[in-house]
Amino acid sequence: MQILRRPTIAQSGNLRRVWSLAAYENYRSVSTQAPRLPSTWSYPPSPITVADDDIAAWATKPLHLLTLPDLIRHGRPPLSPEALLSSANFTLSLLPIRIAHRIQALRNLPFIVVSNPHISKIYNNYLHSFTRLLPYTRKGVSTPEEENEFTDVMAEVVQTHSNTIPTLARGFLECRKYISPQDVTTFLDQHLRARIGTRLIAEQHIALHFSSQEHGYDENEQSSYIGVIDTQLHPATIVDRCGEFVGEICELRYGVRPTLVVDGEPDITFAYVPVHLEYIITELLKNAFRATIESRRPGDRERCRPVVITIAAAPPGSAASIAPGPGGVLPQPDDSSSRITIRIRDRGGGISPEHLPKIWSYSFTTFSHNSSSASSYSDALNTIATGGGTEGMSTIAGLGYGLPLSRAYAEYFGGGIALQSLWGWGTDVYLSLKGVGSGVAGKIV
Repeated sequence: MQILRRPTIAQSGNLRRVWSLAAYENYRSVSTQAPRLPSTWSYPPSPITVADDDIAAWATKPLHLLTLPDLIRHGRPPLSPEALLSSANFTLSLLPIRIAHRIQALRNLPFIVVSNPHISKIYNNYLHSFTRLLPYTRKGVSTPEEENEFTDVMAEVVQTHSNTIPTLARGFLECRKYISPQDVTTFLDQHLRARIGTRLIAEQHIALHFSSQEHGYDENEQSSYIGVIDTQLHPATIVDRCGEFVGEICELRYGVRPTLVVDGEPDITFAYVPVHLEYIITELLKNAFRATIESRRPGDRERCRPVVITIAAAPPGSAASIAPGPGGVLPQPDDSSSRITIRIRDRGGGISPEHLPKIWSYSFTTFSHNSSSASSYSDALNTIATGGGTEGMSTIAGLGYGLPLSRAYAEYFGGGIALQSLWGWGTDVYLSLKGVGSGVAGKIV
């Protein structure tokens, strides 16, 4: 009979060494095989269940080229029930595709980046919004009751993504070791431009819905609004309102505010999205006001030099003066009521040649919380992550995304922003905006 004995210490070591070598060889054979096809475990963990096939199917569909006339195609409120159903189904035909494209873009980030809690939160928000829309894509919106429910879903989608910018900034800040600044800028530029259109489409239907209810309009008063678009937008009013807001922030931080002078053609109007213009003007005035105040010599009690805003309409039939970058095209020749230029001129000392090439980057700011010097700068991702985010617009600077995001808003409908700096003197910023004219044709994604 064979007697079984426990292996000696030496024998145990040999067994362990043999087993380790075998495991290593097995590991090598597996690691050198062809990579596996992506499966559910290759994506960040998510409590939301959605079929990958559904996401892939919608993500392969082409994006619709959106125009401002698309947003007013259903007419001026109050809309009939049939027109509201048409608006809901038009919205439904666009949003799932856009959201699926964003989910796919987030999945294309390095796994360690999209697994970050903040970026993963944005990823899950998009998954959630996709699952909320998916049931409607199978049956459409065919009754007033379903249109009411769909509008509630749209309001939920808008609210879900309301804090996207500061959350993404915080996430990319924590992942700076794993992704290059250039890749961050490229991703954010595409993501935030896509977000502008997604949010605009959803908000347009919500506005059309509520302005078509009995409590949402006055039969004796003709509104200039078609959803979120003001067909008689008065830029000078927006400038005054934003100037007052930024001036109050200046007084809180610096104890003084520059005066604001508006000249040119302050009475002109055009059709545009007021919220977009408010954001752009606010960000540009933040830069102009801060530079004006901080360029004063220490101890100088002289009042700040004024910031001058010039508003002008383009002559009829003229070509665009500013060529937009990615996301827009040159505006087509049109009547002057559809295109205006706003120049913001300050005597804040200009932008140094060292900083000028960096001003359109999401990873750059000239603001530092520890210094009031105009030449100091810090990582914009860090500042926005700790400063409340761009959407709150609660501080005078340090939000980091101000200029590049303002340019994205301007370019979205065929406009643009150009900047000329005279180092040691001041800066001129030219904001070109394309509204809805008789022959608008500037298409964007």
